[in-house]
Amino acid sequence: MAKDWWLYHGTGEAVERRARLAAGPPPPWRDFTGTPDPQYAPPGCEGPAWERTWRRGDGYVPDGPEKDVVNTALHLRRPLLITGKPGVGKSTLAYSIASDLDLGPVLHWPITSRTVLRDGLYLYDAIGRLQEAGLEQLRTPGAAAEGPPTGGRTAGPGGGGAAPDGLPAGAAPSISRYLRLGPLGTALLPQDRPRVLLVDEIDKSDIDLPGDLLTVFEDGGFAIPELGRLAKEEPTVAIGTDDDPDAAVRITQGRVQCRYFPVIVLTSNGERDFPPAFLRRCVRLHLDAPGPDKLARIVRRRLGVDIELNDEYQEIVRSFLERAADGDLATDQLLNAIQLRLAGAWSAPGDRDRFLATVMHHLTGPSA
Repeated sequence: MAKDWWLYHGTGEAVERRARLAAGPPPPWRDFTGTPDPQYAPPGCEGPAWERTWRRGDGYVPDGPEKDVVNTALHLRRPLLITGKPGVGKSTLAYSIASDLDLGPVLHWPITSRTVLRDGLYLYDAIGRLQEAGLEQLRTPGAAAEGPPTGGRTAGPGGGGAAPDGLPAGAAPSISRYLRLGPLGTALLPQDRPRVLLVDEIDKSDIDLPGDLLTVFEDGGFAIPELGRLAKEEPTVAIGTDDDPDAAVRITQGRVQCRYFPVIVLTSNGERDFPPAFLRRCVRLHLDAPGPDKLARIVRRRLGVDIELNDEYQEIVRSFLERAADGDLATDQLLNAIQLRLAGAWSAPGDRDRFLATVMHHLTGPSA
């Protein structure tokens, strides 16, 4: 039974529930003032990217307590930190939120031990810009003496010698060609509806990244220093986004400031602890491995198979749960097993043990 205050998997059409999210007063400390660029149109609910989001998210089966926590994060406009073992559906929940509320394609930021904050905010190809400046001088040897090309700069603050970022005087191509917003930066663009950002496996990050994210989460925005240095001469610069390098969204005074805080979903496999200051700013959700009833709902939703009506599929589910007691398994391994049976594979009577070992190999434990 849907609750009146739910937005995610609540009553009514997605447009109506999204309008309630936009109209609902945010906490005073989460009210942001970014102004959308009227010439920028973010990806909508159409095209290949949206199709991938919808297909992955539409089959997710959340429990009531999960919906409570997700809707809490939506109303408070706080990041959602999801913990749980691999394969329980942490990442898929982000796609489910986007597909349920028609929020457009999910922005994906995969985290590794080498990831730093700027990787998520924006990318700047300084080397490419220097190379282009050098080629420009080779093409027009007198450019430095005659003055800069259109859109370039002549010198640094001292008035001569070199342009910003190490470029030769008079040879600076427009910086917009070499800047592009990352997934977090794109999510923080001021828009009429929030985007969903999946920050995948935050627990694999360098120890400093969660702390570095705090200021961005609190401010709902960030500065691009490379544009800030040009703000007097070029106050507005159009750059690409994570969705489309040719999108050309206009950034004013080198700062990106959101209007609605994006729906940020951070996933963690529990490989490390996070600082209390980071946890305080997140709404936390722990996903346990699904039990028999939820597995039956997932199989019905994903594959259209009612396992209660088929003894063979019931036996596959029982085998999955028995093997899961000795080591972690992912839910999609069960889906793979049933899909193979639907296709008539591994149907010989003597294949059972090899079949289970092949499609339900443990992710953790002695036999992993």
